[in-house]
Amino acid sequence: MKKIIAFGASSSKNSINKQLAIYAAGQFENASVEVLDLNDYEMPIFSTDKETESGIPQLAQNFYNKLGSADLLVISFAEHNGAYSTAFKNIFDWTSRIHSKTFQEKQTLIMATSPGPRGGSAVLEIAKNRFPFQGAVVKGSFSLPSFNDNFDEEEGITNEDLNDQLLQIIKSITL
Repeated sequence: MKKIIAFGASSSKNSINKQLAIYAAGQFENASVEVLDLNDYEMPIFSTDKETESGIPQLAQNFYNKLGSADLLVISFAEHNGAYSTAFKNIFDWTSRIHSKTFQEKQTLIMATSPGPRGGSAVLEIAKNRFPFQGAVVKGSFSLPSFNDNFDEEEGITNEDLNDQLLQIIKSITL
């Protein structure tokens, strides 16, 4: 059985991006899903001074190892001021010090959602452009606009057209 690592790139306990990542990961057949919580990987703010003084935190190695254990990564990004959340960016910065190919050539589905009509499109564009340089094999990207209008915790994506878009992307990814 193939393994999916899924997470919302947010530290919010009620992350809408985590909900979207869990929903999307659950649409793959014959795969087990492990959901990561970024709060389990909270580290000091990255700086080269801290790295020189104390080395790379074990939590960064743990996160890197989790990514390496997957056949597919499903990541949904929170958009904070048009970019990654600080929680994700810090984990990303520390983990990239282990290896510049942070995502270890793993197939990756990247997504974003927000309460607004742009659905985190700015951060999704950043990830689309950056992740291949960091070793992600981006197999698809999806933005869900107006989360509260288009998603139900029990049903998933309630907008049929948007759900069909995501399902088509999922079908195109072979595990």
